Amino acid sequence: MSNHKDGWELPISEGELSRLTGEMRDAHEATLPVMQASARDMVQGVFDLRRTGPQADQEQPPSLGRRNFLIGAGAGAAMLTLAACGGGSSDIRAAAPSPSGSPSAGTYTGDLKVVALAAALENQAVAAYQAALAAAKAGKLGTVPPAVATFAQTAMSQHQDHAEAWNAVLTGAGKPKITGVPLSNHDDVVKALGQVKDVPGVAKLALQLEDQATETYVFATFNVKDIGGVNTAATIAPVEAMHAAILHFILGQYPVPDDFIRTDKAASPDLLTV
Repeated sequence: MSNHKDGWELPISEGELSRLTGEMRDAHEATLPVMQASARDMVQGVFDLRRTGPQADQEQPPSLGRRNFLIGAGAGAAMLTLAACGGGSSDIRAAAPSPSGSPSAGTYTGDLKVVALAAALENQAVAAYQAALAAAKAGKLGTVPPAVATFAQTAMSQHQDHAEAWNAVLTGAGKPKITGVPLSNHDDVVKALGQVKDVPGVAKLALQLEDQATETYVFATFNVKDIGGVNTAATIAPVEAMHAAILHFILGQYPVPDDFIRTDKAASPDLLTV
């Protein structure tokens, strides 16, 4: 346990946090091939639907993509269980990708609207972690243990990978990618982040974003029609859950195992402003 002169201490040892971050990194790297293949499957599914029409698409037999989903979902369920058991103002807008060239309202429909939402959520998480790291570097968050900074950097990088996967689906389907954070709740996140003064404050905000992302992906597995999209969401969700589990440890809250992840915190596509 790390004691610090500013009165806050990390509830677990830095060695333990580093170990958890390493496991999170390994899990993410293990999912990358499946995630990327699933994204390609979804792009193909979009073109197949355009070629055959909705009715013909529904009549097609299960494809290889569905077989891959069943394999990926089994691994995802195991990882979700592991995650549950083991697991001055800084301006977030300055850290976010530029919103210039954002598509107009109504650009995304059907499953692609959920994909756009997912990309926006990932961009929001990247911007939040990036702004938090900048605030820490400027000394605005008090003492920040190196292991906490490493976790934040690792989580941010993984969110970038997830955003790239979703944007690959959008551009592959002939739609513009999400380059900013076009979410109606983003100003509230910006304001809240600007008010935090220490690591626990940032961790609480990050946990809200991670829980929202995890539950959004779980919701998507039941509501997205394209099997490639379902598989992509099911592959990413466990990694997001691991982020949340580690944040609980940073806050001194032991993650309580839960057989079912709820969806009451899932983001609605209505949050999209494009």
